[in-house]
Amino acid sequence: MSSNSFLNPVTTQTWANGRHLVRCVKVVQETWDVRTFCFMADQPMVFFFKPGQFVTLELEIDGLPIMRSYTISSSPSVPYSFSITIKRVPGGKVSNWLHDNLKEGDVIPVHGPVGLFNAIDFPADKVLYLSGGVGITPVMSMARWFFDTSANVDMVFVHSARTPKDIIYHRELRHMASRINNFKLHLVCEKYDIGETWSGYRGYLSQPMLQLIAPDFMEREIFCCGPTPYMSAIKRLLEANGFDMRRYHEEAFGPTPPEIREEVKELAAEAADAPPVPAADLHQVDFTSTGKSIRVAPGETVHAAAAKLGLHIPKACGMGICGTCKVMKTAGEVEMEHNGGITDEDVAEGYILSCCSVPKGDVAIDY
Repeated sequence: MSSNSFLNPVTTQTWANGRHLVRCVKVVQETWDVRTFCFMADQPMVFFFKPGQFVTLELEIDGLPIMRSYTISSSPSVPYSFSITIKRVPGGKVSNWLHDNLKEGDVIPVHGPVGLFNAIDFPADKVLYLSGGVGITPVMSMARWFFDTSANVDMVFVHSARTPKDIIYHRELRHMASRINNFKLHLVCEKYDIGETWSGYRGYLSQPMLQLIAPDFMEREIFCCGPTPYMSAIKRLLEANGFDMRRYHEEAFGPTPPEIREEVKELAAEAADAPPVPAADLHQVDFTSTGKSIRVAPGETVHAAAAKLGLHIPKACGMGICGTCKVMKTAGEVEMEHNGGITDEDVAEGYILSCCSVPKGDVAIDY
């Protein structure tokens, strides 16, 4: 009898970039203001993704639809679930709502997974993970993946936190460092409170500190995630040392920076004062499912065209990263400047990201 006779087939689905309904099955209090939410599908589903990628949650808060992107903090080596880790931000509408309302048993839609910042697309034998605060989540996913798969990757993991009680995954990081010799852990705390003891690095990550932690940092592939000032400081340090910035990768999604928002306002004001565009230069955008059409000026996006018609295409990042605004283009050509929110396979099938796709002529969209 063949050995295959003793194997029972198991039917499961594998997710792909798109909209999925998932159920919250566990909530873990990581620190005093950080929680991890674990999700599964009601039917067996394998959640494979590239460690470092993210999903976008589709929520309704105070009766309004809201999309927000979060990195997957778990590893695809634990394939039947995925987790996101969220810090409660003072005044943060979404993070506070999630902490106060999302509980075990709740079902929510998620979009993804997507993201160029990942461990698979930039393979290396020696890596340096640099993170600050809740920016630890994508690099933790990468480290967990290499730890669980016993990968022959030399990892140096450097995490900066405000105080010892703010270190996310503290016990797990210590455990990983104790189990394998290719995972070197270094924790940096800005300060420590009265009653706390701390024997690690203090202050902010600096050139002398980095030299002590990873004297061979110039030879490593570097993955960085944290607050914008943190990542800016890291980039300045590396550039001052002549580091090959093609080997530096950072998590890039998040709220649109204030300076970009101001630039958009200025461009809108300029557009308002500009002379009307000749009719011959306008492009027709047909939304075939709803039967609505509009003519738009060169440079306007498909998403903007939809908004003018009162059509709401879901959108989160607005920068071609999260993949939430994906729609099918059935005719015409667009110029799409995305940032990893869509796969080559989707593009080949005709999908576009409406937030960053500008018609090159008349186009038809299935929406």
